[in-house]
Amino acid sequence: QIYECAPRSDQPSTFEWTFRAPEAVLLDRSGRSLGKHYAGPTWESIDGSTVVGEISSRDPGPDKSAIPWLLLTAKSTSGSGVFSQTRSIQRVKTTGGIAPAQACTSENAKQVLRVPYTAIYYFYRIAP
Repeated sequence: QIYECAPRSDQPSTFEWTFRAPEAVLLDRSGRSLGKHYAGPTWESIDGSTVVGEISSRDPGPDKSAIPWLLLTAKSTSGSGVFSQTRSIQRVKTTGGIAPAQACTSENAKQVLRVPYTAIYYFYRIAP
């Protein structure tokens, strides 16, 4: 997860870690690369197909030191591969990825940090 130290929108003299984008490699159960996950949020398969999601609900999950579990609906898809028929995406079993614990002040404004995380993503489609 990519975070930037930035001024709060409601209090510009106060700074906080602001989520900017995900950045992840997608692997199957055996560890083979399936594609990547990046801003949008977008998932892109090695076959070139993509799905852009929109959060429909979130749950803090059981681990307070991890990013929340999410349910997303497909806002758009492209290509003709594995992600082209996706209708929803579920993110569960997350570890890590929460905003950095280190201070965010005017002294380190615009600093960007990448925080490691893992998650299981399920992609759902309507059966033909």
